[in-house]
Amino acid sequence: MTSKDMSKGKSFPNRATGWKYSVWARYLLFLFLVLLFYVSLSSKLLPERYDIQEGTRSEVDIAAPMQIPNNKATLKAQEEAAERVQPIYQILQMRNENLMTTLLDRIDRLNQDDQISSQDKIDIYRDEIPQRQKDFVSNYINNNRKTGTYSDTLLEEIRNVVQEQSYRIPEETYIKISRLTSDDIQEMKPVARNIVARLMTDQVSDATTARAKVAEMVSASSLSKRTQREVVQELTRLVVTANRFYDEEGTKEAKVQARENTPTVFIKQGDTLVAKGEVITPEMYALLSENDLLKNEVNYWPQLGLLLFSCMLSAAILMFIQQSSGTHFKYNNAQLLMLVIIFMITIVVMHVTAVIQTNERPFIGFLAPVAVGAMLIALLLDTTLAFVCSILIGLLSSIILNTHQGQLFDFELGFFALVVSFVAIFATHRASQRSTILKGAIMVCLFGSLAVFTLALIDTGDWNRTTALYGIGYAFAGGVLTAILVIGLMPFFETSFGILSALKLVELSNPNHPLLRKLLTETPGTYHHSVMVGNLSEAAAEAIGANGLLCRVGSYYHDIGKTKRPVYFIENQNNMENPHDSIDPKLSKSIIVAHARDGVEMQKDYKLPKPIRDIAEQHHGTTFLHYFYHKALRQAEEAGIEPDFTEEDFRYPGPKAQSKESAIVGIADSVEAAVRSLRKPTVEQVESMIEKIIKGRLDDHQFNDCDLTMRELDIVAKTLKETVMGIFHSRIEYPEEIKKPKPTSPEAG
Repeated sequence: MTSKDMSKGKSFPNRATGWKYSVWARYLLFLFLVLLFYVSLSSKLLPERYDIQEGTRSEVDIAAPMQIPNNKATLKAQEEAAERVQPIYQILQMRNENLMTTLLDRIDRLNQDDQISSQDKIDIYRDEIPQRQKDFVSNYINNNRKTGTYSDTLLEEIRNVVQEQSYRIPEETYIKISRLTSDDIQEMKPVARNIVARLMTDQVSDATTARAKVAEMVSASSLSKRTQREVVQELTRLVVTANRFYDEEGTKEAKVQARENTPTVFIKQGDTLVAKGEVITPEMYALLSENDLLKNEVNYWPQLGLLLFSCMLSAAILMFIQQSSGTHFKYNNAQLLMLVIIFMITIVVMHVTAVIQTNERPFIGFLAPVAVGAMLIALLLDTTLAFVCSILIGLLSSIILNTHQGQLFDFELGFFALVVSFVAIFATHRASQRSTILKGAIMVCLFGSLAVFTLALIDTGDWNRTTALYGIGYAFAGGVLTAILVIGLMPFFETSFGILSALKLVELSNPNHPLLRKLLTETPGTYHHSVMVGNLSEAAAEAIGANGLLCRVGSYYHDIGKTKRPVYFIENQNNMENPHDSIDPKLSKSIIVAHARDGVEMQKDYKLPKPIRDIAEQHHGTTFLHYFYHKALRQAEEAGIEPDFTEEDFRYPGPKAQSKESAIVGIADSVEAAVRSLRKPTVEQVESMIEKIIKGRLDDHQFNDCDLTMRELDIVAKTLKETVMGIFHSRIEYPEEIKKPKPTSPEAG
């Protein structure tokens, strides 16, 4: 049947009414998700604020919400570090022995000049020798000023110290100098140089101290003449200067460096800033104000930033679902509510773990069973959505479980959460039994431990052998907790939200289920019919993206009500007369339509999930029992009486199919019964019969309450045809023209 043929039927709405499909309810759920993210992260990202005033007593203990710089303690530590800095001294290499050589050479030349009188020589020495010493120091200072070797302050300090410690040669020494011969001077020169060099080798802060050693050193020298020794002694005292000078600027720089190198003193997170009953001092009030802990100086930017961050997380989920949904939103609001609850549970277990986590033991964060959310979403909703949510869970865990101050995210915990979540999804996305969850938990334990081991190998700074072993142990225990929580929460979600997970469906498809055993033993014909319907409906459902496993399992139970009166249904009438031939058509109708209601009651007794019961109740919808209606009309005509019934009296009570799965099972049920009624079906007969059944239901408005589109009905028809050909291949004939046999009514099927 084509879309054109189907379009002749009455149109139907895309969605059923109710809160489950309300757009406003959907966006309210996403708004609640924003609030959930905001509240869960606010304790980590937003400090608590207090309404207190300076000079009053605090009514509560105020703890540091994070690591806070203690400026007062830091300043004190800096000053103490500066006070511990020792004065900086510079040791200069002035080469004073060269000055001694210069002086002796000058004396040698001048004494050899006979044209200058002795008195003039004495006068020259009196003026020139002290001046040469001053010039020597000045030249040294000027040369270093040009090269920039020492600071100007230090050079001025050298000038002042040398001037203060200057030595004055006695007058009689000048007379003795004028009498020295050239031989005397040549003998004096090496001795004098050696003495000066030896004295200047030591660190001389006070030239007076060094001068006190001169007499002893000269006496111990090789000089034999008294005049030589006296002159060398006085000239040495003049030449020797201090060579160790206090460097004021260097000392100041060292103090500055000591202050800068002093680490900031922090108030640790959780430490008490203000004890209950303590008076708020100006310093404490300033500390609270600097860290935005006062309500009268609230900074709203962090709140706005956190709100935007929460909106982006929620919007990421919304946009992904809309992008992957196609024409209609993929999930109803009940499923979205379940998604919100799963996020809530995951965030709660993170916060519970964060309570026992400390700055000294951040590896306790690996105990958090963060893979719970990803595993539940994969099992109850969708694998692809689970991967997207895992990324968000990784972000949340890197914030909630973060113990490092000064950074927003903890990469290690975020990476760990991503690894275990992805592994959990991979290990359970095709779960067919509960034991798969345990296998997935083992995978989480192993890969979680491997992730921690990998981090320990990479980041050797924060890890050692002990912390690595603790981290691996906690990661392994977190995998065990994940399995416990998932196994415990699965029945809650399945029961509370009517969710039929793949695990539950596979369990219900077990032939050992009491109802299926009853169906097999008491009504083997109906059991075989149900299995065939399951094959047909599953193929059709998967072709249009519906839940094929639900269709298969629902088909197994859709005719369970026939076990109450099995002989009244054609598939169970083997080698026996049809009891409907001998009873009133109205009674036949009542027996036939009762099997849907009876099946629902039996399923309720065995606590089968509502989607399975809905298929049993809705697979016939409000279809018309033509055969028994016309039989009743014929009997009324033969009896010559006016019919006391209408067509509505020969319809199933409904309701009509509310889901794609119920509608597909209903179509497959009619197709299987119709094909079974054909003795030698042909391809043309099968194709025509499928189109007729679907078009008949469409014209009868049986699809008005579900969201099957015309295109999907075309695909269902095509898929059913192909599947029927495969199942009944040995019975179907393929000649071009075969006379169509007259079929019996399938209404009792």
